[in-house]
Amino acid sequence: MKIKNIFRIFAIILIFFAESIYSHAADAPKIMLGIDVLEGMGFKPIAGKRVGLLTHPAGVNRYGKSTIDILNSARNVNLCALFGPEHGIYGNEKADVPVLDKIDKRTGLPVYSLYGKYRKPTPEMLRKIDVLVVDLQDVGSRSYTYASCMLRAMEACFENGKEVVVLDRPNPLGGLKVDGPPLDLKFKSYVGMFRVPYVHSMTIGELARFAKGTEGAMEITSKAQRNGRLTVIPMRGWKRSMLWPDTGLKWVPTSPAIPSPAAAFGYSMTGLGCQAGGFQHGYGTQYPFRMLTFPNKTPKQIEAELRKADIPGLSYRPVSAKDKKGKSVDGLYVLINDWNKVNPTEISFHLMRITCKFNGGNIFRHLPEQQALLFNKHTGSEAWWRELDTKGANADVEKFVAQWKRNNAAFQKSIQKFRLYN
Repeated sequence: MKIKNIFRIFAIILIFFAESIYSHAADAPKIMLGIDVLEGMGFKPIAGKRVGLLTHPAGVNRYGKSTIDILNSARNVNLCALFGPEHGIYGNEKADVPVLDKIDKRTGLPVYSLYGKYRKPTPEMLRKIDVLVVDLQDVGSRSYTYASCMLRAMEACFENGKEVVVLDRPNPLGGLKVDGPPLDLKFKSYVGMFRVPYVHSMTIGELARFAKGTEGAMEITSKAQRNGRLTVIPMRGWKRSMLWPDTGLKWVPTSPAIPSPAAAFGYSMTGLGCQAGGFQHGYGTQYPFRMLTFPNKTPKQIEAELRKADIPGLSYRPVSAKDKKGKSVDGLYVLINDWNKVNPTEISFHLMRITCKFNGGNIFRHLPEQQALLFNKHTGSEAWWRELDTKGANADVEKFVAQWKRNNAAFQKSIQKFRLYN
């Protein structure tokens, strides 16, 4: 081959390479996630240390590359162990089903389950690491278990002298919306470890700061909590006003039930309302947490009741979907017209009230004890339960919404010191 042709081919390759880089850069989300910032720092906060990583499938950088792969291939990072939350590190485990320890076939690393025999890392699990890196995508609602998993991991690390580094990620619901009932200490559980409103406005990194800096937030000694070493790697480019679609980031399912940002928004709205009673929220269809159904009731009948409730910021439309078995299902899709006006949890409490009406009596009063307890753990207190128990279909939702708004305004002020973004 002539030298001239070789140079021509080489030039073409260079042009192609440059264009591909430019295209990649142009398409890149402007937001740098915690893992992107950490990589940009040359992994300095964890360089030379024995590293454990608590993550799941949504633990990826802004280009979609797994944090597991990034840390495992970094020359100055010694990744020694993986830790998995509910659904496991690859998100293929069922909800509410214990996950077993294993060896990761991709990396050969041990995977310790924090949703199996143990919910909190044991000293033996932590023995071979110096620092635990946390990269979990939360959905902004209190009952989602990843924040609880992080909290338990932080407690174990602080008790055992291990550092915690949290890689921050967006709150899909934005950083301004605070809504719903608070959590009474009596009902603190794995579906509500943080004493925050149901929709709390904080990122996973801010929740970590809240846990470290709030007396009594951690179930360890005050000394261990005070002396615990926490580093949060903030995002760059994220603003509190941003909802997930504003970020330009591709959504990676955080769990099988949350395959899309629409489902994450829906979780904050209908999740509590379908916890018990008759309503279903479309799980198993293409509209999880957004499509409402009720036995022997048409979408029009459901819509009529919700329109009477006059919930700000929402509207509804009938839809048809396919369930897991391929059977056609007719339901009512919940549309968000104006997120600024929406009190996300309000519709859930109207659904509970409507459930009593559709059943011709207070079905909640007759729930088995364990189911009633789980219901209160999700809602956060017995106050609403007592309202349902005494009034059923006449429960005063508006009274509770007004009360929660007052409480949540005070909460907003109390968490300013933990916020990382203006």
